[in-house]
Amino acid sequence: MRIDIATLFPDMCETVLNESIVGRARKAGKIELHCHQIRDYSTDKHRRVDDTPYGGGMGMVMQAEPIYRCFLAVTESFPEKPHTIYMSPKGTVFTQQKALELSKRENIFIICGHYEGVDQRVLNKIVDEEISIGDYVLTGGELPALVLTDAVARMCDGVLSSEECFEEESHFSGLLEYPHYTRPEVWEGERVPEVLLTGHHKNIEKFRREQSIKMTKEKRPDLYAKYEQNINMDSK
Repeated sequence: MRIDIATLFPDMCETVLNESIVGRARKAGKIELHCHQIRDYSTDKHRRVDDTPYGGGMGMVMQAEPIYRCFLAVTESFPEKPHTIYMSPKGTVFTQQKALELSKRENIFIICGHYEGVDQRVLNKIVDEEISIGDYVLTGGELPALVLTDAVARMCDGVLSSEECFEEESHFSGLLEYPHYTRPEVWEGERVPEVLLTGHHKNIEKFRREQSIKMTKEKRPDLYAKYEQNINMDSK
């Protein structure tokens, strides 16, 4: 898989993408990640990429042309148009299911907005969907783009050591993940649950499942309601 990020802050993105599991997978060639400076595609001698909005209003708006030129330059050699995403608080809220869906694509192109946003015309021309990471506003699309890239990349073949690494995680099955424990066996007077020390895999699996259900019910009743609904539908 290849993911391209069009941004005003490529160094910021590179710093994050070169670290941890995603960074190691990138170096090993398991996933291809590229960050592109939108200013490089400006025709203005000062590399300006924004202007005042028509109709008035606060702030500046990113111009369509530099973004479009960046998109064309990056994708001209692609066999087909990449799935193009604009990170926006107006978009559909990002979920684990969406991460799984996107991980099946060959190429993704992400546009990071800034200032008061992006000229709508370039969004109309090249964007396939708008995605939000939550109902709040950030100063730019870089952090959301990095969240999306991390969530998608780790679902790709070879990035994690085993599919089990993400299949048991929170949200993958519709439930929150069970609690974890490590050494020492007793910490501040609290013991590790006895069942985890038995080595009885079937009982441990049962305990963890029960804890996932309990935790989801307590912490995310909205997720639990969906889970319960799906269970009832499957039983019919």
